[in-house]
Amino acid sequence: MDYKSSLIQDGNPLENLEKQLICPICLEMFTKPVVILPCQHNLCRKCASDIFQAANPYWTNRGSSVSMSGGRFRCPSCRHEVIMDRHGVYGLQRNLLVENIIDIYKQECSSRPLQKGSNPMCKEHEDEKINIYCLTCETPTCSMCKVFGAHKACEVAPLQSVFQGQKTELSNCISMLVAGNDRVQTIVTQLEDSCRVTKENSHRVKEELSQKFDVLYAILDEKKSELLQRITQEQEEKLSFTEALIQQYREQLDKSTKLVETAIQSLDEPGGAIFLLSAKQLIKSIVEASKGCQLGKTEQGFENMDYFTLDLEYIADTLRAIDFGTGKAGGGAICLFPRFTLEIGLPPTEPGVEADILAKMPR
Repeated sequence: MDYKSSLIQDGNPLENLEKQLICPICLEMFTKPVVILPCQHNLCRKCASDIFQAANPYWTNRGSSVSMSGGRFRCPSCRHEVIMDRHGVYGLQRNLLVENIIDIYKQECSSRPLQKGSNPMCKEHEDEKINIYCLTCETPTCSMCKVFGAHKACEVAPLQSVFQGQKTELSNCISMLVAGNDRVQTIVTQLEDSCRVTKENSHRVKEELSQKFDVLYAILDEKKSELLQRITQEQEEKLSFTEALIQQYREQLDKSTKLVETAIQSLDEPGGAIFLLSAKQLIKSIVEASKGCQLGKTEQGFENMDYFTLDLEYIADTLRAIDFGTGKAGGGAICLFPRFTLEIGLPPTEPGVEADILAKMPR
């Protein structure tokens, strides 16, 4: 605390010093022992204990048989979070400097005569100090006002007793409000943690979902390649067989064409003897060539490939039905944020779901 600068600026150093020594909780001068928080602000130990107990209702003091690891509360001056160990408020250090300053201040005040005008005077009776409190009108007043003035029919009480009561009530209200602020801050922290965990969980389940669909894509690509290979193999076998037949028929056709040419030339032979020498063998060759026309043939519908047709409608319906299954909370609990599980036609707990769908595809 910068006492020097405050004293210079104010014409009444003691009054300004007293303001610096006021506890922000009880609004009275610090009482021994004074504790110093990590943020360098000061509190009466009792006030610090009150707000600590309000913020940590389940924490027990050192005299109890049950103890916790510690607790936390927020400084009423700067809202800095103060983390306690298992000793609680008793683990905070005393501010001996402030205690010594308070002792010196009290000694100085007790040695100085009371200054005139230090107490407020009544406006109606200028020579009378305000020394009583009107409970009916709820305002401070003087004794003359009670005897002769506007408050003679009112109920009054000593000013000091009302002052102490109001001060205690205000201190309790401050403690209650500080504790309430700590609880609200705790809720805010919990909600912020909930947002962070929600984002992390969302990222994780997105990664898991992408991995599941990558498995499906891989299975589909593998099955597609396998089926295309089988069609290609069937195509090559049929084409190979058909091309072999074409080659055989072409060779037979070449032989038959040459035999026909030879036979035509033989028919043009004018001499009977020469014709007869080759005619018999020629006729035999033509007959054998005619028998050779009984080569292999393709069956009806040989070129048809329709038997490779797939009926995937039921698989398409299953894929369209892919959705998240929500787990049911057991034991009567209410599940506010159910965990999503990917369902693909079968219960999500059954292993090998993705592979089992496409395993049903006809081969």
